[in-house]
Amino acid sequence: MTIKVMIVDDSSVVRQVIQDLLEPCHDISVIATAPDPIFAMAKMRANWPDVIVLDIEMPRMDGITFLRQIMAIRPTPVVICSSLAERSATVTMEALAAGAVGIITKPQLGIRDFLQDSSEDLIAAIRAAAQARLRRTPNAPNSSASLNFGNEAERNARHDSVAAGIADGSRLTADAVLDPPGYLDGLIPVTPKIVAIGASTGGPQALEKVLRDLQEACPGIIIVQHMPEKFTLSFAKRLNAISVIEVKEAEHYDLVLPGRALVAPGGSHMMVKRDGVQYYVEVVNGPLVSRHKPSVDVLFRSVAKAAGKNAVGIIMTGMGDDGARGMKELRDAGASTYAQDENSCVVFGMPKEALVQGGVSDVISLESMSSVINQYGY
Repeated sequence: MTIKVMIVDDSSVVRQVIQDLLEPCHDISVIATAPDPIFAMAKMRANWPDVIVLDIEMPRMDGITFLRQIMAIRPTPVVICSSLAERSATVTMEALAAGAVGIITKPQLGIRDFLQDSSEDLIAAIRAAAQARLRRTPNAPNSSASLNFGNEAERNARHDSVAAGIADGSRLTADAVLDPPGYLDGLIPVTPKIVAIGASTGGPQALEKVLRDLQEACPGIIIVQHMPEKFTLSFAKRLNAISVIEVKEAEHYDLVLPGRALVAPGGSHMMVKRDGVQYYVEVVNGPLVSRHKPSVDVLFRSVAKAAGKNAVGIIMTGMGDDGARGMKELRDAGASTYAQDENSCVVFGMPKEALVQGGVSDVISLESMSSVINQYGY
């Protein structure tokens, strides 16, 4: 089933370039474009899209206001098309908190070339968004026929189409960044537990829920959330503001400490290393692994090597299979491993793949995740 896309951006250049980039995709059809949300809503009444590509700063109505209205009336997957500026990154975090499921970045200048260079990321974000299982925001109107979001058969058909579209050949694994773990258990001393978390589509909202409910005595946490460069700093600051624990974007040689969560910077891999009984992170460059940088597989493998049975691995909502191999390596090293359950995932792809590969010790709900992490604290 074809994914129907609407592009809402006040730049005619952006609208045309995105439309041209999506034209060759057999599973994606641009059904409409609009220069602002007012024009968009008029067109959506006639033909509601499966995915909206949305700018934030627009005339007459800003993108976040429009997004909140959509999520309250008829939840629809939205991919934010935002500039790389720091202010835009901060506002984009508000959009993710309001229900957006993905981010596409655009520079202030050279937009045409940049979007063409990032076409694979754009297409992947749209396909991931099409799989999202969304719910209306609290205090939304009661459902009615006019708010119908499509029946189960239609959603399943669209998901099958998305799955077929992402089968695009070979990819690099974590071998491109670090060697496989050797599981030399005798060389790993008893240390405090550390928790490694991987997430993608739907992850920002889910991580907000988890970190908000953590106790100060929780174990040290390291997080890979698939997110572009510059946005992870604003994301970490937002998490820090709503949590009792310290949350920061990871820097080279940051210590992994109880009551602290480190978020991998966008555009870099994050690996955990051990010095005696102390854990720290290395932030390094390198190729895309499982289509991503930072990669969950790279993080999980490094934790398997450094911490072994002293680690806890958690894989959360997201499209694709990044983290599935790393979860198996964690479990083989003696770590406790958990997957977010399907019902609470926006996209069940990553947890499902980890289950298929045998890397999951237990499946838990998003609601119970904080208490599971807290139990490993001191």
